[in-house]
Amino acid sequence: MIPADSDLARVDFLAPKEVLALASAGLRTARQLLDHLPRRYEDRRRFDSFPAEAGGAPVCIRGTVIDTRNRFGPRVRFYEAVVADASGSGVGPATLTCRWFNMPFLSKVLAAGQEIILHGKPKEFQGRIVIDHPDFEVIKDDAGPSIHLERIVPVYRNVSGIAQRRLREIQYSTLDAVDPATLATAFDVDPTYPRHEACREAHFPEAMEQAEAARRRFALEEFFAVQLNVVWRRRRIHDCSGRVLGRKTELLTAFYESLPFDLTGAQKRSIKEVVADMRQPRPMNRLLQGDVGSGKTFVAMASMLLAVDSGAQAALMAPTQILAEQHFLTFRQWLEPLGVRVALRTADRQESTHVELEGDAQIIIGTHALLYDEALFSDLGLIVIDEQHKFGVMQRGRLIDRGTRPDVLVMTATPIPRTLTMTIYGDLDVSILDERPAGRGKMVTALRVKPRQSDLNKFVKTQLEEGRQAYLVYPLVEESTKLKAESATAAHEKWLKRLTKFEVGLLHGKIDAEEKESVMRRFRDHEIDALVATTVIEVGVDVPNANLMIIHHAERFGLAQLHQLRGRIGRGEHKSYCILLTDGKSPDAMEKLQVMEKTSDGFVIAEEDLRLRGPGDVLGTLQSGLGDFRFPDFLADTALLREARALADQVIGEDPKLDGPHSALRSWISDEEKPAPTS
Repeated sequence: MIPADSDLARVDFLAPKEVLALASAGLRTARQLLDHLPRRYEDRRRFDSFPAEAGGAPVCIRGTVIDTRNRFGPRVRFYEAVVADASGSGVGPATLTCRWFNMPFLSKVLAAGQEIILHGKPKEFQGRIVIDHPDFEVIKDDAGPSIHLERIVPVYRNVSGIAQRRLREIQYSTLDAVDPATLATAFDVDPTYPRHEACREAHFPEAMEQAEAARRRFALEEFFAVQLNVVWRRRRIHDCSGRVLGRKTELLTAFYESLPFDLTGAQKRSIKEVVADMRQPRPMNRLLQGDVGSGKTFVAMASMLLAVDSGAQAALMAPTQILAEQHFLTFRQWLEPLGVRVALRTADRQESTHVELEGDAQIIIGTHALLYDEALFSDLGLIVIDEQHKFGVMQRGRLIDRGTRPDVLVMTATPIPRTLTMTIYGDLDVSILDERPAGRGKMVTALRVKPRQSDLNKFVKTQLEEGRQAYLVYPLVEESTKLKAESATAAHEKWLKRLTKFEVGLLHGKIDAEEKESVMRRFRDHEIDALVATTVIEVGVDVPNANLMIIHHAERFGLAQLHQLRGRIGRGEHKSYCILLTDGKSPDAMEKLQVMEKTSDGFVIAEEDLRLRGPGDVLGTLQSGLGDFRFPDFLADTALLREARALADQVIGEDPKLDGPHSALRSWISDEEKPAPTS
């Protein structure tokens, strides 16, 4: 038996070139190799029938290659194999075609007469059933019981230079060679289910239930490591001394009295939570999570007034120039009458209200430019980060370092499933805005499949004639040869002809900053009636008079993105309409768009997005670096996340500095969370 941490170069059943290939994939020890768990399983005790139609779930089938050839098209080259059904089941067609694009070397791997196993999603092409880029494995004659057939078979993420079949054999041999006792970790998350047992059942299960249970145990281990860092970070923040702000409330009271409307209950509750935090002798670290149009800006404004009343500066960092300028205009409108000095700093603009920009402003609003101007801040006490998921951890940290342990309020209008909030924001205190401000008009969302353009034109004209404004949204800036979708640039020319009596503008990401600002200003001032745009309007554009949005090729947008786009309307007193246009060809897309039609609750939409796309894809849109989870499918498992958090709380509670009975877990804390060494 060999220890789990043995170097693979010393394992006798591996060839030197295999050791090099595994090392290139980051697998240098037996433990690392066994932690390379299957990405899926194939139940090779039974196979699917050859598919009779396109769509549906991927299939795992067994057949015989009867023909292969390299094919050449105008702009594409692919290797094709025709596979015949050898089962004689009579269900579905007798053959199907497999295609691999730009992979001519497969001619040396696949040949007529071979029996193969295929896994992929069937589709229809020119009257034939085809599978593009299927996983495949050539069946060989095995003497005795096989780990490749007649059982549940693991399928791994590819390791360049090692065939899937050989990788499976290596894993099997490694499991037999490693001393089970050495597979244990610094903390056992489940003593009733030994790690070595879970490892064997994850790689070579006797039943799918075994594989699922084993994967769940390893997911708990991974989530425990994440939560250990979260709880450690939270404890460090709570133990850190900071400045006490928010004792004086004169500006906040004057602000309340100047508002021509009452704040919602959720806004008042959130402001009270912020006040309580700022009065603590430790830095505030709070997340303000609110749906589009829920009034986060006014909570941020109230928080910043508390800092100003305490003699400190406050800064708001936004991800785009358009959003920073929008905030600057809003803050100036409400706070200039109170005598508060507000300044704007972006890469292209410096502007202020009756102050010199450097050092004299009480509230500074800007983009990434705030990170690089050394003279901006004299006493930064509060930082507000808007749409915080658009910024990296290092960028946020750099702004925080500009102050002396400042309070931090991060805001997001991206609704996040409650299960993921525990993971992504587990170190933050959370305030949720779950009410819409009063005086907002009704919102109607309608899904339309290939409507007549004349009907759309008529409806748009009706709204514009009533004095309203419209967004006409497209997924592309310019025409593409690869995607069959109309672009904003081409559509703009058409809308100019359709709406001859109205002013039609164009806005997209390739327009320079000065022109973008001019277009948005003209739209805000109602000099433009209809704005043809891409997703550049997704965040922060606030034009209360705009009550109509038509989203073309809506199937090309994610649920969260559609919800953000829809949030640009419904901000005024008028009834608003969001029309989702699609070709209706994809059942999955129709299901997604029907969610939008049924609800405008961002948290319900977030949960549905999680269900439809899976946590891996959802995480990718929320925050860079979080897509690296090995078990993203378990991020929807609330019970598992809570169990991981409880274990982390228990460990830090027993050993707050991880220098006692759990000192071995110190290595599980990421380097950026560890205190700097002292001399």
